[in-house]
Amino acid sequence: MANKISDETIEYVGILAKLKLSGEEKEKARADMEKMLDYIDTLNELDTEGVAPMCHIFPVNNVFREDEASRKDGSEETLANAPLRKDNYFKVPKTIG
Repeated sequence: MANKISDETIEYVGILAKLKLSGEEKEKARADMEKMLDYIDTLNELDTEGVAPMCHIFPVNNVFREDEASRKDGSEETLANAPLRKDNYFKVPKTIG
């Protein structure tokens, strides 16, 4: 049950993909697209009655922590890694003359 894909469709897809296809490449692309459409037709024949719609085959769970308000800004933990520091700032060598 091959679907016929027109020359105009192949040209249009080539333009959208910004591809310059040779005649041989166009024929290969047409054959590939027809195979894809045939496969979709095969999938459409499947009985999906009673199958709940889903967006992913695995259960999707939120893996992020809860957003909790805090008065800490994290600067002490950050500055603990500083090779040099002055007060609450990183101390770095002068870079402008």
